[in-house]
Amino acid sequence: MVQAYRAETENADPGPRRPGTRLRALRHRLATDRGIWRRGIVLALCSVLLTLVMVLHAKIPNTIGNTGSLIETFLPWFGLFVPPLLLLGLLRRSATAVIALILPVAVWLNLFGGLLFAEKSGTGGNFTVATHNVNAGNPDPAGTAQQIAGADADVVALQELPDGKVKAYESALAGHYPHHSVQGTVGLWSKYPLSDSRPVDIKLGWTRAMRATVATPQGPVSVYVAHLPSVRVKIDAGFTASQRDRSADALGETISHDPIERVVLLGDLNGTMNDRSLNAVTAQMRSTQGAAGDGFGFSWPAAFPMARIDQIMVRGVEPLSSWTLPATDSDHLPIAARVQL
Repeated sequence: MVQAYRAETENADPGPRRPGTRLRALRHRLATDRGIWRRGIVLALCSVLLTLVMVLHAKIPNTIGNTGSLIETFLPWFGLFVPPLLLLGLLRRSATAVIALILPVAVWLNLFGGLLFAEKSGTGGNFTVATHNVNAGNPDPAGTAQQIAGADADVVALQELPDGKVKAYESALAGHYPHHSVQGTVGLWSKYPLSDSRPVDIKLGWTRAMRATVATPQGPVSVYVAHLPSVRVKIDAGFTASQRDRSADALGETISHDPIERVVLLGDLNGTMNDRSLNAVTAQMRSTQGAAGDGFGFSWPAAFPMARIDQIMVRGVEPLSSWTLPATDSDHLPIAARVQL
């Protein structure tokens, strides 16, 4: 009987452990597991490498496949490497791997935390602009034009206007915008009179950029519309963007000599504000999204936006708000901004 009693007592369920007991057991395992610091060295090195790429992205050369520009285009997405590194570190039970993640997290937050957590968008302003790459193959030009007109912007810039569809956009926007100018494959529609409308040579051999003076109640504003050449990511050539880069230099040179103090650039630049190859433009103008937009404001591709290659940039005016408009039948999202002239 005594032996039976002892067996029942020893096999009895001790009941749920208290949280303090589990915590002490965890501390004990961590203290006695001498490999916790030796395991995961490779994972820790991956975190250091990720950190260096984000910190030194401007130093990565473009000599081979424009690698630097490619990385800068998708730089915000490098934060997605952190969760799998954390999971692997936990699975390996490596304190070294987990603690090393502090480095890339801190750098990413320093680079992009302000875009996610800072509320920069304000109210007011007296001049609203919108821009949209409507896509040459857009099946519903009139519907797309009506959607853009619904933003009630003072000026609207459109890119990728094929000859056969220009009339459709003109007819759909005529009731909202009495003044417009189309140069090549880009166009500008305005509530205010336009003057000095002309093509801008961006070294392509055909017209994909223009300039016009908008006579606003607050005085003249020089408005540029541009569609820089597309870039490609190829297995054998990397990030092919040489023509885009030459066009950006030409556009920046023209803008730098504009005689009007207040300048607005609208268009598809096929590059982000982080891309050093757009420095000829970005060094002299401010992004409305960067100055007064909430979030990243990605605009392409419309089905799953991954980068903001459509831009609204200003010089001599104050950005107050910037946002992305609802999707149309294009592969780009339209964007808009409100500024104070």
